[in-house]
Amino acid sequence: MDDWSPERLAGALNGGRPRYLEIAEAIGADIDAGVLSPGDRLPPQRRVAQRLGVDFSTVARGYAEAVRRGYIETFVGRGTFVKAPQPQPLRPDPRRAREEDPMMNMPPEPEDPALVARMQAGLAHVSANLLPLLRYQSVTGSPQDREVLCDWLQANGLPCAPERLALTPGAHAALYAILTVLCEPGSVVLCEDVTYPGLRAIAAQLGVQLVGLPGDEDGIDPQALETAIRSHWPAALYLNPTLHNPTTRTMPLTRRQQVAAVLAEHDLPLIEDDAYCLVATPPPTPISTLVPELGWHIAGLSKCLGAGLRLACTTVPQQSQMGRFSQALRALHVMVSPLTLALLTRWIEDGTAAELQTHLREAARARQALAAEILSPGAPQGVAAQCDPLAFNLWLSLPPGTSRAEVMGRMATRQIGILPSDAFTVSGPPPEALRVCLGGPIPLPALRADLLALQDALSRKDWLG
Repeated sequence: MDDWSPERLAGALNGGRPRYLEIAEAIGADIDAGVLSPGDRLPPQRRVAQRLGVDFSTVARGYAEAVRRGYIETFVGRGTFVKAPQPQPLRPDPRRAREEDPMMNMPPEPEDPALVARMQAGLAHVSANLLPLLRYQSVTGSPQDREVLCDWLQANGLPCAPERLALTPGAHAALYAILTVLCEPGSVVLCEDVTYPGLRAIAAQLGVQLVGLPGDEDGIDPQALETAIRSHWPAALYLNPTLHNPTTRTMPLTRRQQVAAVLAEHDLPLIEDDAYCLVATPPPTPISTLVPELGWHIAGLSKCLGAGLRLACTTVPQQSQMGRFSQALRALHVMVSPLTLALLTRWIEDGTAAELQTHLREAARARQALAAEILSPGAPQGVAAQCDPLAFNLWLSLPPGTSRAEVMGRMATRQIGILPSDAFTVSGPPPEALRVCLGGPIPLPALRADLLALQDALSRKDWLG
């Protein structure tokens, strides 16, 4: 635009207003009208002065004012150019500010503006490929994404075979597809007597019978597993052995080896729901690696990077089973979301994922420390809390005569998420116990207030006879 000139001002520069302001405003008006576009080069100031019949200093002041207003920018030796408009600050939609299910066990959300900005930058990067990402794609993720995820799992200490890795729309979807492959209506699946509620919902949908097995502080009892296999001829064993939901316990290596030996002896498939394997550090050895021909391993990302991604990494025991598994996924979900998968890949490649993991562990430790500070000294006799420094929840066992329903009723107006043992119990009467969630969007001051309220609710005795 070396020929640009505010010709329309030639007869109006004697209108009483400072001439340099008229020049600056003419530049802004032509940008708004599309006459000037970002990156256009403006003519030298002397040429504009000659065209308008004004002093060079007037045009220089006009250009300087336009720079001050953000219309243009000047580079020594190169000239003056129309500046690209600055993006408007992102503002959250208030209608989505409290879109959450407080009953879910959510990770603590990042509050560091720099980390949130890095996460948002990942979305901006993904948007450059928006149209291709809106197409139908591979049901289990592209080869490029699977390679990145496989390398990431290995870097996190989790064995991964690329040819047996499927990227799925969340651990829930993977679990549904695995049970579809392994079970028929009426099949039996063994699990712990207190287990993940999602398994109960899926089993009910598929007509699969769950049989809960007892355990101790180390996890499921190998002898009880042996007896149940001989009694029920099950289709599979389901376990959540790391930061178990809801008890937070992690199965030690010796118990994992004992369980693996029983599975190998009876050729029984294992469904290992490793939702917290990317939170635990270092991650325990997955049981599925001890029985590689039998173990389905699900590394969910909801508890690590955010449930809204709806992504999980599922390892199939044998490559020959990938076809049936993919068919089940396609029938249920069509494909993993290319948009969220591209965002995850970007976060891994630019280091945002690793930073989120670090934040998550620090936040979990801080919240567990806060819970211990408040509940441990003031807990009434008989209240026992199972917890882990990296868990997002507590498992509270209540003393005899204390009602879980009454405690929940007293906490009903609070933001903190509390779920009764009924949701986790596979068979028999539910114990008087509660899962207390410490993560999600609740900030630390509000969490402190709610934990103090919980301490008071646990101490109330007026519901006792």
